Formats: sequence, structure tokens, C-alpha cells
Amino acid sequence: MRMLRILESTIFWSRWLQAPLYLGLIVAQGVYAYKFIKTLVALIQDLPGLTSDQIMIIVLGLIDVVMIANLLIMVIIGGYETFVSKLDLDSHPDQPEWLNHISAGVLKIKLATALISISSIHLLASFMNADNVSEKTLLWQVIIHATLLVSALLLAYTDKVMNQSIRLEADHH
Repeated sequence: MRMLRILESTIFWSRWLQAPLYLGLIVAQGVYAYKFIKTLVALIQDLPGLTSDQIMIIVLGLIDVVMIANLLIMVIIGGYETFVSKLDLDSHPDQPEWLNHISAGVLKIKLATALISISSIHLLASFMNADNVSEKTLLWQVIIHATLLVSALLLAYTDKVMNQSIRLEADHH
């Protein structure tokens, strides 16, 4: 019995091995913040010589960086809260609203939605720069985007069915 308790404690404690991974993602977020600032400064410096299309492509790149940063925040905060430990943010005025009702299923759907948004930005940038992008690349980007859309819809449907099943079980008890 004592061995079983030690085993269970060890398994439960092992969730803390994920903490360094989330810290690494925070470092990656810093890299994206640096890239954003560097690109923004270059845009401002080069502005007089840029066409409207070039500005739009650069701005789409900035939006892409922001979307990836948002994705990182969802993974860092949502993943830590879901899999490692609860964050004590109840009294914090800046607590994200979505954190109150986060679950592994909700997190997956939010991540899928963020990936679709990022893919949309990439696709739009490719279409804006179609003269310099091969048809094969455009085709694959559309296929990947469509695959992400279908995957997100299936995830959302699966989550809905699972939640209905859980509610039905709860109603029966």
C-alpha cells in the first residue's frame, strides 16, 4: 500500500516536469516580441520607398507574429492551468476571461482556431504576393488551410458531443 502511494505521488508530481517547457515558451515569446519590434522599426525606416502592397505584406507579417504570440499565451497559461497547477488569479483585474472555463477540450479548440487564423494570414500574404509564389506552394497552403478548418470543426463537434454526453450522465445521477 505504501509503494502504491509513493507511485501515485510520483506520477502526480511528474506534471511539474512540464513547467520548464512553459518557461521555454515564454523565452520563445520574447523572441517573437523582438522580431515584431525589429520588423516594425524596419517598416518605419523603409516607409518612403515602399508600395502599398509591400506595406500590406509587412503588416500581415506583423499580424502573423501577434497571432503566434497569442497562440503561445494560450498554450502557456492554458496548458499550465490545465496540466500543471492552478494559477491564483481570481483577484487579478487582468485575468483572461477564457481562463475561467478552460479545459483540455476548450484549449484544443482555441488552439485550432488560432492556427486557422495564422494560416489565413499566411494565405492572404501569399495571395498578395502571388507573382513571387509558385502555384504549387499556393495549392499546398490552401490544402493545409482547408485541413486545419476541417480538423477544427471536427474537434468542436467532438467536444460538443462529449459535453452533451457528460451532461446526460450527470442528469441521470
